Amino acid sequence: MDKQPKKLLDQVRDDLRLRHYSLQTEQSYISWIKRYIIFHHKRHPREMGRPEIEAFLTRLTVDLKVSASTQNQAFNAFAMC
Repeated sequence: MDKQPKKLLDQVRDDLRLRHYSLQTEQSYISWIKRYIIFHHKRHPREMGRPEIEAFLTRLTVDLKVSASTQNQAFNAFAMC
């Protein structure tokens, strides 16, 4: 019986739980990762790098006018990918 590898978001959840992050933080990080993937037309985060992260954070700053702490939270979520 071949076991399928876990999907990205399941891997992120497992990692966050292993690190004892709160459920609220887990939900927030998963949400940011989903937004990031959708923003980049459903590309896998491992296929992307610094330019894509900068483009997403720039959109948050310029278009959505989010605070610096919100940008930091999004950035930290991407580090989990």
